[in-house]
Amino acid sequence: MTDHTTPLRTSSPDLTSYRRRRERELSSLYATARALTALGELDAVLDSIVRAAHELIGTDFTYLSLLSPDGELTLKASQGTISPTFNEARVPSGTGVGGRVIATGAPAWVSNYLQTRDVPHDRTFDDLVVPEGMVALLGVPLLVGEEVIGVLFAADRTERPFENDEVALLSAFADHAAIALNNARLYDASRSALKQLQSAYLTIERQVAMMERAQSVHESLTRVVLKGGGADEIARLLVENLRGAVTVFDRAGAVIAKCSIDPAIVQPAERSSPDTVEQARQSGRWATTTDGSGLWHSAAAIQAGDTPLGALLLTRTEEPTPVDIRTLERAAQIMGLLILKETAVAEAEERVRGELLTELLVSAPPVDSAQRARAHARGVDIAALNAVVVAKSDTIPATEVGRRLHAMSAEWNGLAGEHLGRAALLAAAPDPPALAQTVHARLRHELGGPVRVVVETVTDEDWGRAFEVAGKCCDLMRGLGVTDRGSTAEPYAMFALLFDADRTQDLDRFLADTLAPLIAYDTRRSTQLVPTLTTYFGHSGNLARTAAALHVHINTLLRRLDRVDSILGDWRAPDRSLQLQVALRLHGLRAQIDRA
Repeated sequence: MTDHTTPLRTSSPDLTSYRRRRERELSSLYATARALTALGELDAVLDSIVRAAHELIGTDFTYLSLLSPDGELTLKASQGTISPTFNEARVPSGTGVGGRVIATGAPAWVSNYLQTRDVPHDRTFDDLVVPEGMVALLGVPLLVGEEVIGVLFAADRTERPFENDEVALLSAFADHAAIALNNARLYDASRSALKQLQSAYLTIERQVAMMERAQSVHESLTRVVLKGGGADEIARLLVENLRGAVTVFDRAGAVIAKCSIDPAIVQPAERSSPDTVEQARQSGRWATTTDGSGLWHSAAAIQAGDTPLGALLLTRTEEPTPVDIRTLERAAQIMGLLILKETAVAEAEERVRGELLTELLVSAPPVDSAQRARAHARGVDIAALNAVVVAKSDTIPATEVGRRLHAMSAEWNGLAGEHLGRAALLAAAPDPPALAQTVHARLRHELGGPVRVVVETVTDEDWGRAFEVAGKCCDLMRGLGVTDRGSTAEPYAMFALLFDADRTQDLDRFLADTLAPLIAYDTRRSTQLVPTLTTYFGHSGNLARTAAALHVHINTLLRRLDRVDSILGDWRAPDRSLQLQVALRLHGLRAQIDRA
């Protein structure tokens, strides 16, 4: 083991020949150094260094290892090696000739690497030395200032010492090579930094472009609200900017608008549950999912405070970017403002129509010109309002029922709202019974429960009287046990005037006092006295028509009427007959409930 202080060895006594050789070596050294300074790529400089060193020093092979942050020497380039595995050599810190060079900052060599005990050995590196056949090894430091950045090695496959002039020559070359290598590293770092700056600039450009696009979309969405646009326009704007398909849901999950430019995307007719929209609603902001078909679903909740108003759903084949999500959220905010605006307008219109409804119900006919003008301004022809609808639910407040009636009032060019605790609708309907059935079916579906609906025909524009009759009939229904039916007032009107619906016990007592003996007899004997008497009164006491309607012989009918005589006494007297007919009609209405 030695370093650059080893005395100069000259094997030839011919001084002139030695000088000429040294001149050639120095000339080659300087030419090589100039060539190295012209290179810029790090890999190219490394390959050039080991190739030039191989030609300059004339050993069997040369290689260069750079120092890593953990002190390990890693082979980066070689010339003249024969073993592929040697090019993967890594020497741990403090071992081998390289470790000595790093520690001292001076050249070092050994004549037989595997046999020397002057340096610590690494078994892994020694295993690589054998197939390469390396014996003699010289290492010189690559110095940048006082810092060793690597080691340049020259090696022979035979045992020999290295002359001082060889050490000096390789050291001089290593000094030039270190400068070129450091310049290449600086150049490489500068180029990498430039690429990072360019990449960052492109990223900023893209971000600015996306933000400008998002701002443009936001301005367009704001204009939609200001000019009175709706959900369809918002969906179309989003599709134009975000592509894919957009679906708008209301607070109940029904689709109120949708737009798509991709025919491959099938938009839902209604929300599935649980789904992306539900996830967005629970988070209060947005959610993104993907399905097995490769589609991405992004939903943004539409809400005012903690009140959900609906959702926007974007469906497309590409994963949404953060700016896309932000745009969708902005659109949801704009949609929320639009819904609040429409709700405020609707509530104001509902309030005005409700006030007009109240005026018509409390005013005595005829209607004044101011009321007609106010109704005409809302597309309502007062003269055509020929029916009053009263709806009552035992579980839903009258305000909510009235709101539902208001939503459907335009179909009958009418007015709707709440009056005296009852939901009411003034309608232009050519067929009142059909109106009763339609309104009942719609309310039952929307309210999700039983509801009573009564329609009374208006005469001489006296809506107040029709409202009172329909309301009393609706209350009488409850007394009779009717909770879910749509009907005209006709079957109930007379009885509603006779009985106070709030005193149901009086109605029950009247029916019991009048019909209880007959009902008990029919129940006990399995007879048909109550139906027989009902049919008898229905045919105005005509025996032949009554017998025909009952499909019995007239003698059978007479026997039944005699039996009624024996049970009730003189039931044919005018007062008693009227009382019995009223009781039988009420009993028949209640029986309809039981059969239903």
